[in-house]
Amino acid sequence: MGMRWILAAGACLALALLTLPAVRSLNVGAPAEAPEIAAAVVENAGAEAGSAAAGAAECDDDARPAPLDFTLADMNGDELHLASLKGQVILLNFWATWCGPCKIEIPAFIELQDEYGDQGFQVLGLSVDDTPEQMRPFAEELDVNYPMLVGLDRDDFQDAYGPIWGLPVTFWIDREGTLCKTHMGIASKDELELALKTLL
Repeated sequence: MGMRWILAAGACLALALLTLPAVRSLNVGAPAEAPEIAAAVVENAGAEAGSAAAGAAECDDDARPAPLDFTLADMNGDELHLASLKGQVILLNFWATWCGPCKIEIPAFIELQDEYGDQGFQVLGLSVDDTPEQMRPFAEELDVNYPMLVGLDRDDFQDAYGPIWGLPVTFWIDREGTLCKTHMGIASKDELELALKTLL
């Protein structure tokens, strides 16, 4: 694993540890006899979720043209020019074989590629620092059905989408070639599918 990823992992761990006491303190001293407060919290959370779903169709405030003028090799040595995918909705996932949360997400990407591929949807996985020899057995075991691109020694590409401070990170690129949304960390299939449906 490269030094930049060791530093990124350390920063993420430190941030998680710093926020842990604040999260724990939210539950301390909560009155058990206040069901109306709990109901209000649930109702408010539902309203926020509905609002988030309604606003999901919009791109992030920092949306910009996606850097698609790159040609990358996949794990089998075939080259892919990203600009050739313009006109499709692209899910670009940065991952690594050593990243536990990355492995958890991949089955959802496979299912979404199966379900929505014929509607102009394309998943791309970019392994940030694995060799093709490390990637192939992993992809075969999971029966990956989308291109697994080699990001090793391609800091130019990673920097174009960065800075990347941790893995996994997922970029949504719409049909017009706009880098529309960024999701840091693991995402469930439901979250991914909601974002996808707003872009198809």
